[in-house]
Amino acid sequence: MARLKIGRSALYDLLRTRRLASLTIGRARRIPTHALDDYVKRHLEEAAR
Repeated sequence: MARLKIGRSALYDLLRTRRLASLTIGRARRIPTHALDDYVKRHLEEAAR
């Protein structure tokens, strides 16, 4: 959330639509660094079109 500068609702929407990958460990949801990098790269490519 802080790295992407987006709100909680937007983050949950990205997770729900599987545009941002995550994994669950126990009750905690974790987003790997490479998943953030992949999302940002895809987002920039889409914006460039």
